[in-house]
Amino acid sequence: MTLPLALSDADEGRRWITAALAQLDDYVLPRYRSLDAPLLAVVGGSTGAGKSTLVNALMGYPVTRSGAIRPTTRQPILLHHPADAAWFEGSRILPGLERIRGTVAAHPVPASQAGATPDASAMTSLVLLEQEQVPQGMALLDAPDVDSISDENRRLAGQLLAAADLWVFVTSANRYADAVPWRLLLDAASRDITVAVVLDRVPPEAEAEVREDLQAMLTAQGLGGAMLFVIHESPLDAMGMLPAGSVDSLRSWLAGLAADAGERSAVARRTLNGAVKAVGTRMEAIAGFADAQEAAARELREGAVAEYSEALKRILDATKDGALLRGEVLARWQDFVGTGEFFRAVEQNVGRIRDRIGAYFRGEPAPAVKVETAIETGLQAVILDEAANAAENVDRRWRSQPAGRQLLGTDDLAGTSPDFDVRATAAIRKWQEGLMELIREQGQGKRTQARWLSFGINGLGAALMVVVFSMTAGLSGLEIGIAGGTAVVGQRLLEAVFGEDAVRRLAHQAREDLHVHCQRLLDSERARFLDRLDDARPIGGRSLRQHARTLRRLAGSA
Repeated sequence: MTLPLALSDADEGRRWITAALAQLDDYVLPRYRSLDAPLLAVVGGSTGAGKSTLVNALMGYPVTRSGAIRPTTRQPILLHHPADAAWFEGSRILPGLERIRGTVAAHPVPASQAGATPDASAMTSLVLLEQEQVPQGMALLDAPDVDSISDENRRLAGQLLAAADLWVFVTSANRYADAVPWRLLLDAASRDITVAVVLDRVPPEAEAEVREDLQAMLTAQGLGGAMLFVIHESPLDAMGMLPAGSVDSLRSWLAGLAADAGERSAVARRTLNGAVKAVGTRMEAIAGFADAQEAAARELREGAVAEYSEALKRILDATKDGALLRGEVLARWQDFVGTGEFFRAVEQNVGRIRDRIGAYFRGEPAPAVKVETAIETGLQAVILDEAANAAENVDRRWRSQPAGRQLLGTDDLAGTSPDFDVRATAAIRKWQEGLMELIREQGQGKRTQARWLSFGINGLGAALMVVVFSMTAGLSGLEIGIAGGTAVVGQRLLEAVFGEDAVRRLAHQAREDLHVHCQRLLDSERARFLDRLDDARPIGGRSLRQHARTLRRLAGSA
């Protein structure tokens, strides 16, 4: 999964995701698929702790960090027994690192000529070195410094330690209480990983005191079962080697572990269960980050939906309180139906003057079209204004939040789409055409056909629009808006042709259709914002928590 939104904790969450995936790829899945594979013991520690010197001592001659490896000593080195080569030559573990087969030089380079700290560009390969001195069933991996000044080295060191079945952690008498090593040791404790701690460069006279202090620290942090080996402070020879016998106890312990198939299996299973539990813990944390993403996305979505819903409400309110019958629309309607005397005559007896009205409509169709055009213009202005207001409000809301600013980028969505006015006009005309079709369908009966033909479809359509735009509470108990008797005239004309119930149904359907057309217009504008959220696809952490519980249950039952 990803954390696509720019929240303050998103980078931290992405690091958790990377760590969880790396743990799965580098250790959990490889070990689960091959429980009988040799153990991987990673030798790690702080800068200058003596990791490479320790590995060389275990082999009996310089093999690491001394320029003795070809083609290069600038990569981490994995030493294994020749019989175990097949386990490490493929991508079973650490699949992201290229394999390089190394060889030991015939004439090792003195320690004074050892290679420099590896650069970041070289840290993508793993040197494989066959060594008879490595017990079959176990491999040793010399890792970069956990506190290296190079970010890439520190990252790689953490990756290698996460791929280990057991750790051989090297520290010195002067630095065993440093914070960086202890963070890694505490991580080991949380994973139930087998740990051997090598305390290097210990003055013989201080051994008892230092050993006791370090052992107490290990016990206090849940690592009381860790093996503790002490190497006394002593000068190195010209090849950078420790005195003979300095690491005999560690060598014997590693050899005994490698020789005991049951113990090897127990170590692998314990570390695997601990790693699975650790992945579950990470997934719980990632779920929290995912929930924050989901909440931010929900807030952005709800803001956009609310603004466009309000815009729709304002549009519909403007179409039912008579506001659209001001000015040009009212003037064109009055041109269409005639003078005040005509109003009074219609109010007194619509049926008696129907023929007169019909003749007027048939002879002068243009005024009805002018009414439609005036309504179209007024309605379009309302729709454009409210859509622009909604866009500006959503843009402002989104830009007030980091996630919204990220999604909008440099795009300006504070106004309507370039073609929105054209689409609004088309929608209004489609609504008007639907209105005419409603009237045509309603007038198909034999009893009403002559009447609606006498008035003309355009004339009746104009009358229905006027009625729709002057309603505040529906046709029953019609309230007169600002257009005064205008609405009464339209209503009476329609009732004379179709009857009161039919007019009520027509007006209701016309309003519903107008709602639908306006909703579609605003939905298309709102989609400019919401599509960006959908493309980001932030999801919550619910499923992650379920998986985390499953992993913890599996780790606990194994």
